[in-house]
Amino acid sequence: MKLVIFLLALALDLMIGEPPALIHPVVWFGKLIEFFDEHYKRRSPVLDFAVGSSGTIIVIGFAFFLSKLLYFLPKWFAIAVSVYLLKSSFAIKSLVRHVKDTIREDIEEQRKYVGLIVSRDVSKLDRAHLNSAAIESLAENITDSVVAPLFYYLIFGLSGALIYRAVNTLDAMIGYKNERYLYFGKFAARLDDFLNFIPARVTVLLFLPFNPRKVIEYWRKAKFKLNSDKPIAAMSAVLGVWLEKKGVYRFEGKEPTLEDIRRALKIYWIVIGEWMAFILVSEIVKSFFVQ
Repeated sequence: MKLVIFLLALALDLMIGEPPALIHPVVWFGKLIEFFDEHYKRRSPVLDFAVGSSGTIIVIGFAFFLSKLLYFLPKWFAIAVSVYLLKSSFAIKSLVRHVKDTIREDIEEQRKYVGLIVSRDVSKLDRAHLNSAAIESLAENITDSVVAPLFYYLIFGLSGALIYRAVNTLDAMIGYKNERYLYFGKFAARLDDFLNFIPARVTVLLFLPFNPRKVIEYWRKAKFKLNSDKPIAAMSAVLGVWLEKKGVYRFEGKEPTLEDIRRALKIYWIVIGEWMAFILVSEIVKSFFVQ
C-alpha cells in the first residue's frame, strides 16, 4: 500500500503540480508559524529562542496530527487523503515550471522571475549571475523539494514526509541570520540542517553517473555550507559552469548562459528519474522480504 500511495502521489504531482493554496498543507504550516511571528514582539535571545522553538514544535505536532488523522477515516478515503498529503510534501512539476520561467531573453523579465525563487537581492545581478541563481535554486531544491521528503517517507511513512516538509517550510520562513530571526528561527534552522544532512549527500550520489570523478572533486570543495552547497557543487561539476552566490560560495567553470538553465533542467529530470527508480525498487524489495 505504501508503494501504491507513492505511485499515485507521483502521478498526481506530474499531472497537476501544486494544489491550490487554500487546501495546501505547506501553506497551513506557514500560516501557523506566521501567527507566532507576527504576534510575538522580540524581547531577549532566550525568550525569542523559547517562543520560536515552541512555535516550531507546534507546527511539527500539527504535521504529525495530519498524518495520524487518517486512522479515523474510512479505508479508501484514507488512502485518497494519504496520496494527497504525500503529494503535498514534494514538488517535481512545479519546480520545473518556476525554473523554466527564468529563461527570458529580456533581462528585467528574467530578474523578476529569478527573484521569485531565490532569497537574495537580484536587482543588481548581471545576466550570468541571474542564470547561476536559477540553476543553483534548481539544484538545491532537488534535495529540499524531492529527495528529502521522499527519503523520510521511505523510512517513516507519511509522518516523516509531512514533518520534513513542515521543518523545511519553517526554515524558509524564519531560518534567517538577521536581527528578527537569529534566535526566533534558530531551532527550526538547525533542525532543517539536521534533517537535510543525509538527503543532500544522497542527491550528490545521484549526479555521479554523469561524471563521477568531477562530481566527487567538486563535492570535496563544497565546504561553504553544511548541506545546501552539496547539490549545487554537483550541478556545477556536471554542467561545467561556475555557480556563485557572492560572498558565500563559488564553484569554477565557464560562464552560465540561458542554454545552461535548459541543460540543467534535462539533468534534473534524469536525477529525479534515478531517485524515483530507487524508491520503486527499494519498496518492491522490501515488500518481497516482508512477505
